[in-house]
Amino acid sequence: MSNLLQHETSPYLLQHAHNPVNWMPWGADALALAKEKDLPILLSIGYSSCHWCHVMERESFENERTADIMNTNYVCIKVDREERPDLDHIYMEAVQILTGSGGWPLNVFLTPDLKPFYGGTYFPPVPAHNRPSWPDVLIHLAGAYQNQKEEVVAQADKLMDYLTKNNATKFNAANSDESSIVNALLNKDNIQKIIAQITTRLDSVNGGFESAPKFLGTFTLRWMLWYAQQFESKEALQHVTLTLDKMLAGGIYDQIGGGISRYSTDEKWLVPHFEKMLYDNALFLLVLAEAYQLTKIDHYRIAIAHCIQFVERELTNSEGLFYSALDADSEGVEGKYYVWTKSEIDTLLGKDSNLFCQFYQVTQDGNWEGENILHTTQTLEQFAKLHQLEVSVLRKQFEQSKAILLTTREKRIPPLLDNKVQVSWNALMNSALVNCYQATGEAHYKALATRNMNAMLAHFTNGATLSHLLPNTLNKEGFLEDYAFLADALISLYEVTGIENYILKAKELSDYCLQNFSLTDSPFLSFTTLHQTDVILSKQEIYDGASPSANSVFNKVLLKLAICFEDKAYAVLAKKQLQAVLPALIQHPTSFSNWALNAATEYMGWSEITLVNCLESPIVSSFQEYYWPGKMVLHANNSSKSTLPILQSAVFGKSGIQLCKKETCQPIAETLEKLEEMYRANFKTLPTN
Repeated sequence: MSNLLQHETSPYLLQHAHNPVNWMPWGADALALAKEKDLPILLSIGYSSCHWCHVMERESFENERTADIMNTNYVCIKVDREERPDLDHIYMEAVQILTGSGGWPLNVFLTPDLKPFYGGTYFPPVPAHNRPSWPDVLIHLAGAYQNQKEEVVAQADKLMDYLTKNNATKFNAANSDESSIVNALLNKDNIQKIIAQITTRLDSVNGGFESAPKFLGTFTLRWMLWYAQQFESKEALQHVTLTLDKMLAGGIYDQIGGGISRYSTDEKWLVPHFEKMLYDNALFLLVLAEAYQLTKIDHYRIAIAHCIQFVERELTNSEGLFYSALDADSEGVEGKYYVWTKSEIDTLLGKDSNLFCQFYQVTQDGNWEGENILHTTQTLEQFAKLHQLEVSVLRKQFEQSKAILLTTREKRIPPLLDNKVQVSWNALMNSALVNCYQATGEAHYKALATRNMNAMLAHFTNGATLSHLLPNTLNKEGFLEDYAFLADALISLYEVTGIENYILKAKELSDYCLQNFSLTDSPFLSFTTLHQTDVILSKQEIYDGASPSANSVFNKVLLKLAICFEDKAYAVLAKKQLQAVLPALIQHPTSFSNWALNAATEYMGWSEITLVNCLESPIVSSFQEYYWPGKMVLHANNSSKSTLPILQSAVFGKSGIQLCKKETCQPIAETLEKLEEMYRANFKTLPTN
């Protein structure tokens, strides 16, 4: 045999195509070989921008002796988690049960019938950090399978039984009749329990949640924004602004090129794990947009522009579709592309270097492995005052300096670009662009979203079915997250364009999901279609992690479709889902933060906002700049009839904005003053200090 990954298109799999390991892609040939030879499967899952995946490759998968052990005793399968998130979800949960933690690289040992019996993440080449060496693990497990097969199979059966029961019963208390769900959602008491749980995790000095490593926690921040507005909590709002300010000042945010890294390795947001993922940047933009709407803090608007410039420059193809990620490493060194020596900056900036280095904390000794990760410890306004300079003059000077450094940086050997195009992550960025357009009024963001959506519909849709990614060499149908995220983005784009084909497509995709992903014993949908045959479990993805769960996004879609199409079945299913997840949501809100946003909207009541003959009016621009959670925007035009059931019998006459809430409609607001009155009657705005 030989390494078969050379025929793949995934950048991650191609990284491993020249290993001496006889890697095979996941598929019928590999699975049949394991059964034919009665060998255990070594399933190794990672992704192209994963630093520790690269480390383990260099240390172990490129080692001839280690590869020989693997080739002799196992059928070795490599999987890109972004190509097959379904496999990743199943076997990640197995490893978390076995070890108490997870991550990538994910290395799982399976019986030939795909049941896991052992696993872990990174294994060193020699024993270290209380971890056994990779060769020792390989030899021990191969011996166990050969000599104690019954015990190994029994362990796999036991773990598989636990996975199956855990998947089927954990959140399925909602199989009750419709009447039991009416008053079973959020109330003030459990809202206070949620904020109390979140408060115990706050870092009041550096922002964010808990200590290092620190992840973005964007949906928890968005829930705190909702809580701040609804309950007039200055403390909640201050924690959100503290967190965003610290992130934007830190090394986790690319001070030169824009964009944010996946997480910080320290509690101060200084040293990032340098990989940049499309979905992280989308979720970061979502919370920045909402924070700007609520606070009007100008550097959030500036950061939005900077981050979108990064996405356009480095993650966008010629058709407006978005690539997946940039690696943490370049030239085999983590972060090399992004760090600087003081002498480099002095040479490039000349007389402007002194102030620049003071502001961005650049020193001769550096702050990370002898070099400098640019970050700030004070605001531009504070620094300008200290040096008796005009803020506008200083900002212009720093922007010019950053442009010089960016041009120089682009001449370096760049990190690997993962050029896969995924529906789910593209849809997240699309939704973020729409939110940014609403918050700032910048028409370019809406144009980017429209172009991206039209390209997605052209490349990924075939009637009501979706493919998962491009290039689609796997011929793989989309997963629930692809359908849910795209439907959500379509609804959002309809809300700012009034193009009904978008929301009609969202309904078509959602109805397909209900037909092909629904489980008979659960209100939640399977992550994979029910006709998929190469997974051992129809897993329900419910936890909100680094990105929102497919079911929580689909829950929001159902709630919005129920309004637009006056379809009670959508609402009943959505509320059953919320009821089922509510106990866990209250106890562990940071693991169900997108669910918490949906439940908060149900508690508050949806605002049905109809724009009547006024899409291009200044009153709409002003309306969109409001932070208005839980809104469903509709479009009515007296000269053309809407196909949406909710608008079928509506007769408006006047031009303006009408709010309906809890089956009560207010008079149409025709002026900015009336719009302001409408807003303040529903929400109170909060100062940031």
